[in-house]
Amino acid sequence: MKGHLKERSPGRWAIVLDVRDPATGKTCRRWHSFKGGKRDAQIECARLISALKGGTYIDPNKITLAAFFARWLGHVRSQVSPRTFERYSEIVSKNILPSLGGTPLTRLRPAQISETYATALATGRRDGKGGLSPATVVYIHRIIKHALADAVRWELLLRNPAAAVDPPKVERGNLTTYDMAQTAQLLEAFRGSRLFIPVMLGILCGLRRGEICALRWRHVDLAGAALAVVESAEQTKAGVRYKPPKSGRGRAVALSATVIDELRAHRLRQSEELLRLGIRQSDDTFVYSREDGKAMQPRSLSQAWRLAITTTLLPRIRLHDLRHGHATHLLAAGVHPKIASERLGHSRVGITLDLYSHVLPGMQEDAAARVDAALRQALEERSEKIE
Repeated sequence: MKGHLKERSPGRWAIVLDVRDPATGKTCRRWHSFKGGKRDAQIECARLISALKGGTYIDPNKITLAAFFARWLGHVRSQVSPRTFERYSEIVSKNILPSLGGTPLTRLRPAQISETYATALATGRRDGKGGLSPATVVYIHRIIKHALADAVRWELLLRNPAAAVDPPKVERGNLTTYDMAQTAQLLEAFRGSRLFIPVMLGILCGLRRGEICALRWRHVDLAGAALAVVESAEQTKAGVRYKPPKSGRGRAVALSATVIDELRAHRLRQSEELLRLGIRQSDDTFVYSREDGKAMQPRSLSQAWRLAITTTLLPRIRLHDLRHGHATHLLAAGVHPKIASERLGHSRVGITLDLYSHVLPGMQEDAAARVDAALRQALEERSEKIE
């Protein structure tokens, strides 16, 4: 069993292996592409020859997308959160492998990927009721592009075919939430129910669903009028896990007098409720919990919200849209976007400006009016001095 190198261009090599077919006894050649120095190419050639002799050799031309993605998912598992890994696995098994799984990795072409996206947009739903949304197809594209970029790094591919494919354009719709009058109606409608506190934390503090479910009393400083967002509950198939917030770092959220009063009353009610069950409330107790003080699952909170909002006359929106309402209220009240960004836990103020740009036109008009008023006053004062 022999192997040799052929230089295709500076830094690019062909590793040629002479392999004997055990069935026919004939010698055939297998070609591998390699990028790097000559010494590194020689080492790779020796490794491939060793793999052939040891029976562990896998011909890259025979690796299917299904086999590659199985390997890639095993690699990426330790690099992402459990919930993200579950989502990756679901997208790969349901949306990528059915159309591309049998394709040899080295024969995958941009046209095949593009056709897969077109099919997903037209008939991609597994229930047969139409196609997937452009946002979902863009997510599929990101996974394929990420995985094939690793294939290039692992020298299984010379180039990434997904890099030559444009994903569908996602039209960003207007965020739907409640104005201030509807917010007051919302709080009154939920007052007295178990959902009042999570609804208040969403619409008046801008907390995410996972942050609400992870909030404990030790994170709340009623005397200092602030709470600390340091954890977020993430629901996976294995159960609920607690991780840092989405931005990767904690944040402090100042509390209004209304929120402080409601939290004080809620803490007292919760303490009495737990004592009736023989349970003592502590700093580790969740602010929003089940009747027995145990943690509430994020999905259960969303399900309870979807059911409860139908009993009111308010428009039906997602639980997460309460957070959007808080952001809108802040910006409409003239709060600086940087402060709003910090309160919401965005990693960059640009995210806040991009998401809530629909609020900014009114702010710009107000700013222009203020500058104009200041200029007029300065001109009048100057005119008086001249006279």
